[in-house]
Amino acid sequence: MPSKTPARSPLQHRQVDVEGASIHVVEGGTAEQPTVLFLHGWPESWAAFEQVMRPLSQEAHVVAIDLPGVGASEIPPSANDKRTLARYVHGLITKLRLQDVTLVGHDAGGMIVYAYLHAYPETLQRAVIMNVVIPGIDPWSEVVANPYIWHFAFHAIPMLPETLVMGQQAAYFDYFYDQLTGPAGVSQAAREISVQAYARLEALHTGFEWYRTFPQDVKDNLKDKGTPVQTPVLYMRGSCEQGDMDRYLSGLHSGGLHNLQGRIIPNSGHFLSEEQPEALLDALRVFLGLSDSIEAADERSSGSTADVRGI
Repeated sequence: MPSKTPARSPLQHRQVDVEGASIHVVEGGTAEQPTVLFLHGWPESWAAFEQVMRPLSQEAHVVAIDLPGVGASEIPPSANDKRTLARYVHGLITKLRLQDVTLVGHDAGGMIVYAYLHAYPETLQRAVIMNVVIPGIDPWSEVVANPYIWHFAFHAIPMLPETLVMGQQAAYFDYFYDQLTGPAGVSQAAREISVQAYARLEALHTGFEWYRTFPQDVKDNLKDKGTPVQTPVLYMRGSCEQGDMDRYLSGLHSGGLHNLQGRIIPNSGHFLSEEQPEALLDALRVFLGLSDSIEAADERSSGSTADVRGI
């Protein structure tokens, strides 16, 4: 069995044109291996997955991108609704001729994965959605009504967030990294990378646009709600996050994701890939069939056992 912590593998950077947008692509491993394509959320970049990509590149072709308009993907997309962003991801998969693809999305990236599953399910072998509620899918209404999720409404206000946050990205992002994490938190180095990714006003604007397009996302997702998708899907949350896991799984199932399982990662909050990268790596290896069992992965963990659920 491959070691959990193999020697560091170099990650290569390049720019790939998709629909006129130059997408920053970071990859490791070889094209002959199964592909794991990572999509980040807000306020992050491809680097949110680096601690998982390096060891996983020994067993898989790992690929991560800066979403269009963010970080080194400087050209914004034609629109920021998740169905449009899924089209860009599909264009990238096609252009790179990626094979045996598992699409992994965190936060807004998870919303894109959901949209992708309904638009292009035949192009994926598996999908992973992490730490996110899907617009229009239960428990969406409950989440947006929660006063502690105030930033959904604030970010949707035209241009006001840009005016107030520009030049204050570090302090503003720190609020979320401090409030939404478990005991491990997110490192200062990772926070600085996120600030750099949104340093340009255009990048900051793009990130807020992901929230402003929620009404369109709700319409798109309700239109497809119930359409069966048989692609295997793993949904993950951190044990330190609010919300009932069974509610999220039930909502996704009613949305059409019928081959679905859930996993709660111990001692993690919202930023799972940076708080508990080893636990995420174990979960992905099991889901990809690279590890023999969930129990074996748990034996290698810090002593906490993940809560695994099916539906």
